[in-house]
Amino acid sequence: MRKDFGAQTWLFPMPVLIIGTYNEDGSPNAMNAAWGGIHDTNQIGVCIDPGHKTAENLQKKGFFTVSIADAAHVVECDYVGIVSGSETPDKVKKANFTAQKGKFADAPVFAELAMTLECRLVSYDDKAGCAVGEILNVSADEKILDENGRISPAKLRPITFDPVNHTYIELGAVAGTAFKDGFKLKD
Repeated sequence: MRKDFGAQTWLFPMPVLIIGTYNEDGSPNAMNAAWGGIHDTNQIGVCIDPGHKTAENLQKKGFFTVSIADAAHVVECDYVGIVSGSETPDKVKKANFTAQKGKFADAPVFAELAMTLECRLVSYDDKAGCAVGEILNVSADEKILDENGRISPAKLRPITFDPVNHTYIELGAVAGTAFKDGFKLKD
């Protein structure tokens, strides 16, 4: 038996993304966005309401970063999502994030968040509140790399947003091997 919930904005997992931009005065800004993901081969799409300072910043600058929120920084990542950059211009400092200038995009990379995508704005639809960015580079702190030099989800400890219960969940154990396990059913 299934239970119907009607039309909802529920999907699992929903990554918790920290969007970084620079304000007009050059100070860093960050916001928490749960509605986003890979948009195309080298692009990411993120929903950012036109009323957010981040939407204004990325349209003016043309660049932004997308950092992956992790279990070690739940409080800080939640904070930048509940406080407006328009009302609290120093919220990055209050979140204890250290902003470093991106190498590939004119946008801040937050040292505390171990994985970041640097992006150039491709388009922004202010009616839908959707930004599409070209991924210029993905960087990762060496502390989250495995013995083969690849990003280790176990070391990164990314979190996902649970839209039903309004919680953050740390992503867990490996459940299978992509592009391999399905061969068990292939004739």
